Amino acid sequence: MPANEVWQHLVETTLSSLLINTFWLSVGVIAGTSLLGVSLAWFTAVYEFPGSRFFSWALLLPLAIPAYVTAFVVLGLFDYTGPVQTSLRIWLGSELTWFPDLYGRGGVIVVMTLAFYPYVYLMARNAFLTQGKRLLEVAQSLGLNRRQGFFKVALPMARPWIVGGIMLTLMETLADFGTVAVFNYDTFTTAIYKAWFSMFSLPAASQLASLLIVIVFVLIIIEQQFRLRMRFAETKRSARAGGILLSGWKAKAASFFAASVLFFAFVMPIMQLGIWAANSLLQSFDQRYLEFLLHSVLLSAMATVITCFIAILLVYAVRLHSDILTRIAVRIATIGYALPGAVLAVGIFIPFAWLDNQLNEWLSLLFQIETNLLIQGTLGVMLIAYMTRFLAVGHYPIDSAMQRITRNIDEAAMGFGLSGWAVLRSIHLPMLKAGIFTAATLVFVDVMKEMPITLMTRPFGWDTLAVRIFALTSEGEWEQAALPAVTLVLAGLVPIILLMRQTDK
Repeated sequence: MPANEVWQHLVETTLSSLLINTFWLSVGVIAGTSLLGVSLAWFTAVYEFPGSRFFSWALLLPLAIPAYVTAFVVLGLFDYTGPVQTSLRIWLGSELTWFPDLYGRGGVIVVMTLAFYPYVYLMARNAFLTQGKRLLEVAQSLGLNRRQGFFKVALPMARPWIVGGIMLTLMETLADFGTVAVFNYDTFTTAIYKAWFSMFSLPAASQLASLLIVIVFVLIIIEQQFRLRMRFAETKRSARAGGILLSGWKAKAASFFAASVLFFAFVMPIMQLGIWAANSLLQSFDQRYLEFLLHSVLLSAMATVITCFIAILLVYAVRLHSDILTRIAVRIATIGYALPGAVLAVGIFIPFAWLDNQLNEWLSLLFQIETNLLIQGTLGVMLIAYMTRFLAVGHYPIDSAMQRITRNIDEAAMGFGLSGWAVLRSIHLPMLKAGIFTAATLVFVDVMKEMPITLMTRPFGWDTLAVRIFALTSEGEWEQAALPAVTLVLAGLVPIILLMRQTDK
């Protein structure tokens, strides 16, 4: 089908529904993550209740579980043929006409809310730790109770941080492919994939991607306007120590609320995945499974090394030349995280496809050699796509660590005869260890979980755990998908725990 006809078909049939679905999904996830993230952040940062210290770090654990893994666990448990509805029909002796439709918009919003709320929680809690209790005391001295102090004083003061977490959540929602694919909920990312692989129309996929890029850039501009008003101040540790002690039913309610969110977002998926993985271990564990694991680890490790290396170069470039052009160039280089993986896959594939065609024509003309594909479908294209997507994830921790190194150290190094790369190698890199470690763990986890780029750019036969999960869940094989999902979660959980320990230090 010609590209113009494909695009015309999409405009006439599905474009309006894609816009509506994407809009309401974004609104629902923003509302859900804001409610859970801000409330949990406030309780764990300002109050003391049974388990508050445990929940303060445990509520970050859902970051290790990809949203599409939570999606197929929820469907496997609560679908019509799942154990929950089956048991209820037997117990009640009737059809569950009142049971909500999981494949509707609500099911996708709930799953994404459980998967993405830690972004809002993490940033809001950082704000409340330095402001919450102190501002609450000031509000009470003005005659406001705790509830009024939260809504009128603490919440407005924390708004820039909360907006930052919401923007991260929104970007993840727009970039998500696996979750909406599991629920058969059409958004821009699924439409891009279908245009490319079902309709075999790369131009139509690029046109859809371009439209989504416009939407994302508008959101980036809005987010930057909020960030311009952000101000940071160092607060003494003594101001953070000690929380307001809750007692009675309030303490029990806070503990129950935090435990319920942690159960549905992390404990339940892990338990169900473990049960399914144990049942399918003998059937699923074979030589191919070891290849999936090896491919995932190798890709993540290579992408981590390349991304962190480029990030260090960018940070050091700004260190040496802090002019406006250099800063703009770095900002452009790190903007890829705001773009969905499917969009980046299309954007990177098009120029490499053109280059492949040109090389084929030149070699055929000069040497009568048919090369077919030299660049497309190679690991190099995948790694470039990963680096473009996650460069910001590696850049920000390293850049923050570099900001803590005063210029006096550079001047002292120059006094000992060091300059340029020698300063970076001998002075800066040892002092950047913590930032590099943080960047490496975040990039490694994100690459392990990334599905659209891997699915759309991988070489033939180079499947990973994420691709295997997608293939099995597309066929409704929930139990068979559990083993690679458990491995993927564990691989992401270890760096997350190490990162939390490093953050505490």
